[in-house]
Amino acid sequence: MPSLRELLGFGKSEGANNLVILNGYPLAVVVAISLHILLLGGLVYLQSSSQSKALELIQPTVIKALLIEENPQITNQRNQDNRRLEAKRKETERANAAAQKKREEQAAERKRQEEAAQKREQQRVAKQRADAKVKAEREKTLAEEERKKREAEKRREEQAQRERESRQQREREDAQDAAAAEAASSEFELIQSATGLIQQLVTENWSRPPSARNGMRAIIQIKMLPTGELVDVIITQSSGDPAFDRSAENAVYRAAPFAELTALPIRVFNQNFRTLSLIFQPEDLLN
Repeated sequence: MPSLRELLGFGKSEGANNLVILNGYPLAVVVAISLHILLLGGLVYLQSSSQSKALELIQPTVIKALLIEENPQITNQRNQDNRRLEAKRKETERANAAAQKKREEQAAERKRQEEAAQKREQQRVAKQRADAKVKAEREKTLAEEERKKREAEKRREEQAQRERESRQQREREDAQDAAAAEAASSEFELIQSATGLIQQLVTENWSRPPSARNGMRAIIQIKMLPTGELVDVIITQSSGDPAFDRSAENAVYRAAPFAELTALPIRVFNQNFRTLSLIFQPEDLLN
């Protein structure tokens, strides 16, 4: 018995999952099937409503979807579309892969360039620091050499100054020695001259007593002022003959004052003539 599918003129199905496509008039067939389904449903409803006591479940009619054989042209067209879509998808994937690869290459190139630039910058900074360090060391060396040079120059100047001062000191000392020697010579001459003058004046005013004998010796100490005036006359050693001792004292008093002493420097007078001892002997008057 032919099936409904064969009566309706449908071809064989290519597979269970294919869509149903009609070869005749699609709209009329669908309308006819829908009317049959509605009619069948109305009959079932009328039959179920006539029963008053028991309600029987009526098994609905199962309508199976039938797969209709596709139109080969549509299949081919769909396959071509699928192949074009697949090819386009693959082309898109290849383009995307190429673009991704290009982006990765560009990113890698940028990274390489950035690393190279960073490396160059590091090298530049390192070179700059090295140059700065070399410059600083050179400047430090030059500064140290300049400092040593200034210190050496300062030492030479100080040495020269010390030598000049030493030479000047020696010259001053030599001049002082010469002046001292000259002053000593002049002072000695002054002392000798003043002493000789006093001896001469006392000798001229000494009258030896008749009791004077050789071997007698009397020492008279006289104290004077810078004007040559006598302050005191003292017999520090007696001859043993009072007349001889008195004659010596009288000779000093008659010879005073010694006005020539006023020409002596006060230092020379104080050291040599403020207190003076005279020795009286019959043979002569000795200092």
